[in-house]
Amino acid sequence: MVMKQTPSIITLLPFLFLLAIFTEVEGAKKSYGVFDSNSVKLFIFGDSYVDTGNFLNSGAYKPPSGITFPGTPAGRLSDGRILTDYIASFLKIDSPVPYALRNYSSLQYGMNFAHGGTGIFNTLVDGPNMTVQIDSFETLIQQNVYTKPDLESSVALVNAAGNDYATYTTKNGSIQDIPVFTESLIKQMTLNLRRIHSLGVRKIAVGLLQPLGCLPLATQVSSYDKCIDFFNVISQNHSQMLLQTVQELNQEIGKSVFVTLDLYKSFLSTIETMQKKRAENSTLMNPLQPCCAGVSAEYNCGSVDEIGEKKYIVCEKPELSFFWDTVHLCQNGWYEVSMMLQSSLGQLSEKNF
Repeated sequence: MVMKQTPSIITLLPFLFLLAIFTEVEGAKKSYGVFDSNSVKLFIFGDSYVDTGNFLNSGAYKPPSGITFPGTPAGRLSDGRILTDYIASFLKIDSPVPYALRNYSSLQYGMNFAHGGTGIFNTLVDGPNMTVQIDSFETLIQQNVYTKPDLESSVALVNAAGNDYATYTTKNGSIQDIPVFTESLIKQMTLNLRRIHSLGVRKIAVGLLQPLGCLPLATQVSSYDKCIDFFNVISQNHSQMLLQTVQELNQEIGKSVFVTLDLYKSFLSTIETMQKKRAENSTLMNPLQPCCAGVSAEYNCGSVDEIGEKKYIVCEKPELSFFWDTVHLCQNGWYEVSMMLQSSLGQLSEKNF
């Protein structure tokens, strides 16, 4: 009878050695950004509605930002996840690394160039406008950080203009000649969209302008009772012109490269639904009211005095709120909006490349 021998440690050494090498290589891929070129890459350009960490030295990295997710301030102007996170999740990838943190994270899922407070043009915030953001993207391509195969399954998310209007009205002290300003914004956005596509991005999601008249910054004059129609008309006109531009670009290219994300209708629909629920249950949060606000008019969400004492209050249930502060949405708000955008996001799926 022949006894079956158990493999000795000497016999297993070659196998263990190969396993160790494989494990080390896989670890290196994760550490140094070497990635599978077949996975979807997401590239983001715009403002704080899509910025997940580029706005350094801002409230995005200070309490109470991030209290819902990830539990501590992490670069989002919200209590948690924002639009970018939900779109990345829809694409079945992690949220791309912010450009400002690119040396410390994996580049596997793309990159986020968006910067809070910025716009299509220069704004009151000292940050890269969209043209500069696209410049950074082009530089990485030239450096072969992202290659042609990487871009063949890539998606871009583009969202900006709210800060442009805020800057215009602040500098001019009025809304005079807004239609002319809107035309200039759409013209530059058209150039930006053409350029992103020319760099190799196959699908581009474009956010229509949110209803500016429904932001708590505007509704506070009505004690958060109703949206201000006058400002919403500005958003409607902007979105209508942008939608027409996208349709023309798709006709010119001969296929549906550009997909619009109707933030205007999604915001209004979600707000209306929450208002109806509140009419039935008065204990629910008013969707037009910010969850986080200053204790008085001179303070904002996140404000502290000279001795570090908090000068803001946070609502009891951010998970039931729509707006986080006077401009930005709570995680709950972005979740509800992203659910409204599912049909549009479906056009970004790989089968449509």
